[in-house]
Amino acid sequence: MIILAVETSCDDTSISVLKFKKNQSKNLKFEILSNIVSSQVEIHKKYGGIYPTLARREHQKNLPILLKKALKNKPDYLAVTVGPGLEPCLWTGINFTKSLSKKWNLPIIPVNHIEAHILANWLEPSQMPKKIFPAISLIVSGGHTQLILMKDIGRYKMLGETRDDAAGECFDKAARILGLGYPGGPAIADLAAKTNKSSQIKLPRPMLYSKDYDFSFSGLKTAVLYRTRQEKLRTAKFKQAMATEIQQAIIDVLIKKTINAAKNYKVKTIIMGGGVTANKELRKQMKKATEPAFNLYLPSLKFCTDNAAMIGITAYFHQKKAVKRNISAKANLKL
Repeated sequence: MIILAVETSCDDTSISVLKFKKNQSKNLKFEILSNIVSSQVEIHKKYGGIYPTLARREHQKNLPILLKKALKNKPDYLAVTVGPGLEPCLWTGINFTKSLSKKWNLPIIPVNHIEAHILANWLEPSQMPKKIFPAISLIVSGGHTQLILMKDIGRYKMLGETRDDAAGECFDKAARILGLGYPGGPAIADLAAKTNKSSQIKLPRPMLYSKDYDFSFSGLKTAVLYRTRQEKLRTAKFKQAMATEIQQAIIDVLIKKTINAAKNYKVKTIIMGGGVTANKELRKQMKKATEPAFNLYLPSLKFCTDNAAMIGITAYFHQKKAVKRNISAKANLKL
């Protein structure tokens, strides 16, 4: 079975083709025939953030080009992200997929973007592991920071999420305050990596000791703003210290909340997903914090950010949801 998947939830345009070799979900083997991603980072960088209408226009331009490059074999199914995401961007991918459905007379499988970030963990080595559930899933991206109890594929319980800014959003806003450019996560990570010393600056860890699993990063962003305003000479050394402390503050909260959830729900598996999961310091510290008590799954760096391969593998598990063009964008879609 071959699935052609389309991803346009934000500012990355992606088309992927996956070939599934065995129709047994608990022993799934598959091959990624193609996975092409066109990034819009350089286009949005000068604005310091993503402009949905501009992103939509780029998606419209890129999709036919990517399809031509990605299509190796005629698919049996089509799949597309329907949410959550930026609505103009979502509709671009959906309408493009609908046109393919009509042209090829193929069913479409609608996919939840958050679930796809979880299942991105098994795009390499292209085989689903056995006996990992129940698990705690931590989704960390520009728009979402969520802790999810995963009982099985398709069976989820939301334990907590951000009450305001997501972790990735906090990275972007903090970087903007410091004049580090966009996207903020990589800019802060790169600057923090230039020193082995702990920062002498101290910033808050919002909701670190709360008894729930919710997050809040707007207070950290505000603390960065006030501390930066206090500094008359914003030297390179000051920015480096701030970057180190901002990154560590976010990491401390993410790790503590995740470990608490794993212990309280008595699971042995922790699964991470989302663009911020590419942060090398977060990956290193999470590995150290979870060993040897928990099995930790981290997606390959190339599958942390938005891509259509993760949409394709997720679609495989939801074939029963396939429809003929009767789908719509759901910007605030829940898991």
